[in-house]
Amino acid sequence: MTDPSNKAGTFGKLSYLIIDDFENFRLSMRQMLRSCGADNIELVANATQAIQLCTYNHIDVVLCDYNLGEGRNGQHVLEELRHKKLLKRSSLFLMVTAETSKQMVMGARENQPDGYLTKPINRALLEQRLSALIDQRNALYPINREIDRENYPEAISLCLQALPRQTRYKTWLMKTLGDLYYRLGDLAHAAKVYDEVLSQRELSWARLGRSKVLLANRSHDQAVDSLKQLIINHPDYMEAYDLLADGLERQGKMTQAQRVLEQAIEHSPNALLRQRHLAELAEANQDMETASEAWRRTVSLGTHSIHDCAEHHLALGQSLSDLSEGDREPEGVDRANEAISVLSRMEKRFSDREDVGLRSRIIQCRVHAGQGNQQTAEKLLAEIRNDIESTDTLDPDTGLDYAKTLFRVERDSDAKALLAQLAERFADNAEVMQKIENLLDEPVGFRQKLQARTLNRDGIKAFEAGQLAAAADAFTRALAVVPDHAALNLNLVQVLMKEYETDSSNPELLRQCRDCLNRLEGLPQQHRQHRRYQALCRKLEGLTA
Repeated sequence: MTDPSNKAGTFGKLSYLIIDDFENFRLSMRQMLRSCGADNIELVANATQAIQLCTYNHIDVVLCDYNLGEGRNGQHVLEELRHKKLLKRSSLFLMVTAETSKQMVMGARENQPDGYLTKPINRALLEQRLSALIDQRNALYPINREIDRENYPEAISLCLQALPRQTRYKTWLMKTLGDLYYRLGDLAHAAKVYDEVLSQRELSWARLGRSKVLLANRSHDQAVDSLKQLIINHPDYMEAYDLLADGLERQGKMTQAQRVLEQAIEHSPNALLRQRHLAELAEANQDMETASEAWRRTVSLGTHSIHDCAEHHLALGQSLSDLSEGDREPEGVDRANEAISVLSRMEKRFSDREDVGLRSRIIQCRVHAGQGNQQTAEKLLAEIRNDIESTDTLDPDTGLDYAKTLFRVERDSDAKALLAQLAERFADNAEVMQKIENLLDEPVGFRQKLQARTLNRDGIKAFEAGQLAAAADAFTRALAVVPDHAALNLNLVQVLMKEYETDSSNPELLRQCRDCLNRLEGLPQQHRQHRRYQALCRKLEGLTA
């Protein structure tokens, strides 16, 4: 039988925070907590007050309503508390709600509250739920305290000591133990913990943990197979989708990774970071329709989120700029207008950042040029040039975006000079160098890039099938779109040389080879096609000798 005096003592040792926009509910909850023995109770009406209070005070138990009226909701509060590390592992966060929609529950679960309380709430229910959670909190407090201190070896030692004594919490202890070994990079012991659990029972967290170990050990195929099965068995397990997408990316299966995130978002659409990941993947896959929609959702979800930033708005503006370029149909015009609108709102929202105005104008200039508004584009270009005191100090992202805009307004020589500067300054940065190369190879719009890449694939396919004339035709048509593309020029040279080897009576083939190679005379030594270029130059000299 429960001793009421002990319960009162347990409740009385902790501090509480009640967050609800209705005063009557706050007062009612405080009354119920007091009747359970609690004494140190704070009440606030909104997210801002809650975050401020948690910044300067330690709170043991947070009772937060999901719906806090205008502005941030309970999910945003939990997200910010976790992100800023204002909520210790030993603290409890309970989401209170009258809403039980799947979308709300899935969104709230992303940040892992310790429990839910569904309205209406009475004293008996509150005491029952809190008592169980507080008992567990007290039993496991020493372990969580060491984890908060990032003293993982000591936390592991305490977990091992507690396992034979705290059998009631064995599942929590094993899960925590596996996670702690993984954090320390002790993959062998982490795997041993997960395997031990799985040998007794198929538990989703253990399967996920085992898959993380497999990925860390570069056993990508095994990890991906394991995660696919986990999702079949637990289709609402969002962490499994994220990890599967990660595994597929490591396998280089970017399109499949994108599909996995799209499935996850169908289940849980309110996770900003997953929407951002989807947008980035879709961009890498050149699926700009999906990318722009995912960026749009990312920006929308960021309205009240701690994860909001100017880069999300810039990315949405860039994707809409790409989609609207050269499209004068109503849909294209709408996208261009949306891009301008998004960028204007960003300038107001992040007015404390000095660079957002310049970044915004660089994209706006491109949007107007893509819609044929040359006069406006030229005016913006003049403003941009006034803003940039020296291109020597531009950061890589701004410099690359500016170069892209210069290409769009047909300032090709200025764009190439800027890219040369960036290449010199960031020669040791492989990612930046790759972007510079891509921009030099394909300084054209999104649709033209797709056209050139499709023709390139057709040419390679024809070449591999021995259809040299068809291959040459495809590469020639692609070069009409992107004449300076290094790989395309060299592909055509290779085809023409092959043709010459079978019919050496046609010197026109060698002349065409020379034209292609002459186009690449300024190819930087760092370019990934430079060695191939040199080899084909030597081969041509041999054929013409």
